[in-house]
Amino acid sequence: MATNAPDPRRWKALALVCAAFFMTVLDVSIVNVALPTIGVKLHFSEGDLQWVVTAYALTFGGFLLLGGRAADYLGRRRVFMVGLALFTIASLVCGLANSEGMLIGARAVQGLGAAIISPATLSIITSLFDEGPERNKALGIWGAMGGSGAAVGVLAGGVLTKYLGWEWIFFVNVPVGATALLLAPRLVPESRIGVARRRYDPFGAIAVTAGLMLLVYGISKAPFDGWSSTKIIAALVASAALLVAFVVIERTVTDPLVPFRIFRVRTVTGANVVGFLLAAVVFSNFFVLTLYVQQVLGWSALKAGVTFVATAGTVVVVAGLVQMLVTRIGVKPVLTIGLALEAGAMLWYAQIPVHGSYGSDLLPGYLMMGFGLAFSFIPVSIAALAGVEVREAGLASGLINTSQQIGGAIGVAAASTLITSHAKTLLQSGHSPAEAFTSGYRWAFWMLAGVAIAGVVATLTLIRRDDLAEAPEAALPTAG
Repeated sequence: MATNAPDPRRWKALALVCAAFFMTVLDVSIVNVALPTIGVKLHFSEGDLQWVVTAYALTFGGFLLLGGRAADYLGRRRVFMVGLALFTIASLVCGLANSEGMLIGARAVQGLGAAIISPATLSIITSLFDEGPERNKALGIWGAMGGSGAAVGVLAGGVLTKYLGWEWIFFVNVPVGATALLLAPRLVPESRIGVARRRYDPFGAIAVTAGLMLLVYGISKAPFDGWSSTKIIAALVASAALLVAFVVIERTVTDPLVPFRIFRVRTVTGANVVGFLLAAVVFSNFFVLTLYVQQVLGWSALKAGVTFVATAGTVVVVAGLVQMLVTRIGVKPVLTIGLALEAGAMLWYAQIPVHGSYGSDLLPGYLMMGFGLAFSFIPVSIAALAGVEVREAGLASGLINTSQQIGGAIGVAAASTLITSHAKTLLQSGHSPAEAFTSGYRWAFWMLAGVAIAGVVATLTLIRRDDLAEAPEAALPTAG
C-alpha cells in the first residue's frame, strides 16, 4: 500500500483534468445537432457528413494508446498540456473552416489532441489517488464526466448553433482550453515512470488508425458504391492488411503499444469488450436521434438539443447514486443494470413513428438512456483499471478509451450505412422520405438494442468479481 501522504492539491487537480476530459467527450456529440446546418453551409454530401463525427473519433481512438504511453514516459502533466494546446488550436481551426476538407482535417487533428489529453487525465488520477474507496470516488467523478459529456454535448450543440452559429460549437473550447493550460502547472503535480530507456511504437499507432479509417470508409461508402465495388473491396482488403500488420508489429517490437499480456486479466479484457459495445450504442444513439428529430420531425437545432436535457440531467443526478452502489454491491451488477437500461431505451426508440411526439415517443427512452449512461460509464472505467499498476496506468486508460472511441466510430458508420441502405430501398419503391428514413432509423435502433444486449452478455461472462475484489495494490509513480 502507498505510504506517501496524499497530495493536498489532488481534488483541485481532479476538477481540472475532469473539465478537460469533459471537453474532449463533449466534442464527440456536440456536432450532432449542428450536422444538418454544417452540411448546408459547407456543401457536404449526405454520405460524407458522418465524417465530421468519425474523423474525430478515429484519430481519438487510434492514437490514445500512444498518448497514454507518452504520458507515462515523458511526464503526465507535460503531455496533458501538449494535448490541451493541440486540441485548443484545432478547435479554433474547426470554427474557421470554410470547406468540407478543412473541417474534416481539423476534426482529425482535434481528435489527436483528445487522444493525448484523455489517457493523461486518467493516468494523473491513478497516480494521485491510492487504489480503494478514494480512487473509486475520483474515477466515479471522471466516469460521470464521460457519461454526461455525450448528452450535454447534444444540448450545447443545439443552443450554440441556434444563437451563435455552428462555428461556436468549436470556438467554445478555446477559452476553456486556454484556462486549463494556465492552471495546470499550478494544480497538477508532474509524475512519470522512472525507466532507463523509453521506447514508443508510432508504427503500431499509424497501422491501427489507418486500418480503422479504411474500415469505416468502406462501411460508410458501400451503400452508395455497392459492396462489390472495386473501391470498397480495395478499402476493406487494405484495412484488413493494416490491422494484421498492427498485430504483427505488436508481437515483434521490443516495447509494443499494446502488450497483449494485459489481456491475461480477464476483467480488463471484459471491460474493453464492454466499452467497445457501450460506446457503439451511445455514439450512434445520439447520431440517429438528432437526425430523426430534425429531418423527420422538423425540429430546430435548439429544440433538438433541449430534448436531451432529460438524458443529461438524469446522468448528473444519478451519478452519485451509482458511485455508492458500485462501492456497496460491486461493479458487475451495476454495469449489467446500465447496459440493460440502454437496451431498453433502444427497443423503445425502435417504435418511433413518422409523426412522433416528445412526451409519449421520446421522453421515456431519454430517461432510460440517462440512467443507463450513469450506470455503465462509471463501473466500466473502474473495471478497466482493476489491479493495473501505476506504471501501466497510461496503457490501461488508453486501452479503454481506445475501445470506446473505435466502438463509437464503427457504431455510427454501421448505423449510418443501415439507415442509408434501407431508406434508399424504400424511396425507390415509392415511400415518402419521412417514411423511408423513419423506417431506417427503426432498423438502426433494433441493431443497437442487439449491441447493448451483447454488452450485457459480455459483462456477465467476462467480468469477474474475484478480479475486482482481489486487485493488487498499485505502485507509486516516480515523481517528475
